[in-house]
Amino acid sequence: MTHITPAHFLDRRVNIALIGCGGNGSQMLTGLARLNHALTALGHPGLHVTAFDGDTVSEANIGRQMFSPADVGMHKSVVLVHRLNAFFGLDWHARPIHAGPSELINVGPGIAIVCVDSAAARKKLAPSLTGASTYVMDLGNRASDGQVIFGRSSPRNSEGSPLRWPYDVLPELIDTSVPEDDTPSCGLAEALERQELFINQAIVTPALGILWEFFRHGKLSWCGAFVNLKTGHVRPLPVDNSK
Repeated sequence: MTHITPAHFLDRRVNIALIGCGGNGSQMLTGLARLNHALTALGHPGLHVTAFDGDTVSEANIGRQMFSPADVGMHKSVVLVHRLNAFFGLDWHARPIHAGPSELINVGPGIAIVCVDSAAARKKLAPSLTGASTYVMDLGNRASDGQVIFGRSSPRNSEGSPLRWPYDVLPELIDTSVPEDDTPSCGLAEALERQELFINQAIVTPALGILWEFFRHGKLSWCGAFVNLKTGHVRPLPVDNSK
């Protein structure tokens, strides 16, 4: 079974809201710039990304996220977007704020990529991302495992096999009844006690693979993946399991 990419994602520039520029988000934003460059070389009108993140770079971010010592104290979204705009000649936008309902009202028709690190943040964002023309990709991880899920809230309007709403597939992603440890790390060594060094890269790679299939080939046979770096397993989520 396959999900067919709507025509307007293939014949015009696509708006993407990237929510969060930390572990997953910083890797994702860099990958999106490479994806955009490849798509435009193939004749696609390309992507326009707006990156949201109100956090600033800390010493603990260097090495795990896409930042250097010179970036410490600066807003993550601004650093990354400025760098990619200069490197690839883009006109993408940085919003050094935490995205809320009012900021996301103009996402559709487009894609929202959620790279936040708590169920509370997802639960707050989810109601703003339920437009019929908006796709949502959610990336999340723990210490050595994680997942990416791509879907939408209105599958009845989809062509081919529908994609389910990510938070119906994994409702625990927005379950705020389970306590979460959101204490910031003071340094890289402490951060690495909490998360493996390459877990974010491992989650972002299949996420970008899904988007490549979506744009380049106009269809999807899989819409997510579960990754475990301890065991080396990567398990795809087929489209026909998301009906």
